[in-house]
Amino acid sequence: MSEWEPGGVTPGGPEPGLKGVSSIREPTRAERAAGRRSAETRATVPDLELGMVIDAGPALALAEAEGCSLTAVLVRACAAALREHPRANGAYRDGHFELHSRVNVAVTVPTEDFYLAPTVLDADTRSLAALDTELARLSALAAAGELTAAALAGATFTLTDLGPQGAHHGGALITPPQAAAITAGAVRPAPVVRDGAVRAGHTLTLTLAADSRILFGAAAGRFLRAVAVMLESGRP
Repeated sequence: MSEWEPGGVTPGGPEPGLKGVSSIREPTRAERAAGRRSAETRATVPDLELGMVIDAGPALALAEAEGCSLTAVLVRACAAALREHPRANGAYRDGHFELHSRVNVAVTVPTEDFYLAPTVLDADTRSLAALDTELARLSALAAAGELTAAALAGATFTLTDLGPQGAHHGGALITPPQAAAITAGAVRPAPVVRDGAVRAGHTLTLTLAADSRILFGAAAGRFLRAVAVMLESGRP
C-alpha cells in the first residue's frame, strides 16, 4: 500500500495515511438491532413517502396555552388521526391486514450517540398534560439508560420529532410491522396564509412513510392530511 492510498502510512515514519489513524469500535447490542431493523425495512417494505408543510402557529399556541411540549401536541394529533384511519394503525403481515384496537405511539428519543423509541400506550385517550408527563418520564429513563424492554414494546405507529435537533426535514423510517411513521421537522419562521392574507408565522414539515401494501397512496394522503388538519386547527 502506498502512502497515497487510503489507510496508507508514510514509509519510515509514524505519519498516518490520508484518513488519519483509524480505530475500531464494536457496535452495541442496541445499535446492532437498529441496523438490522433499518436494513429489514429498506429490503422488505415497499414504502411510500409523502410530505406536507403546515402552519404550525395553532399547534404552538395550544402547547403554550396547555403548558406542554410541542411533541405532546404532535403525539395527540397523530393518535387522534390513527383512531380515524385504522389502516394507519395496523400492520401488513403474511398477506393479511392486522388492525389494532389500541393506539400506541412510539416516540423516538435521541441519546448521546443513538436513539430509542419508547411507547406511549393508549395515546389517543390521554390528555395533553398526561402525554407531556409521560414523554418527560420516558425521556428521562432513556437518558439514564433505564428503559425496560416493556417500555419499548407494543407500538402501533412511530413519531420522530426533529425539533430538538433543529433539522427542518427528515425522511421517516417505518418500524416493521407497523404500517406507517411520521417525522416532524423543526418549526421555522415563514410567511403563512390566514383568512386570505399573508402573515408572518411559523411552519413545520410533516413527512409520512407508509407501507403501501396496507396504506395505499390515497389512504396515506388522507391520513397525513388528517394529522395536518388537527395541528392547524389547534384542537387535536
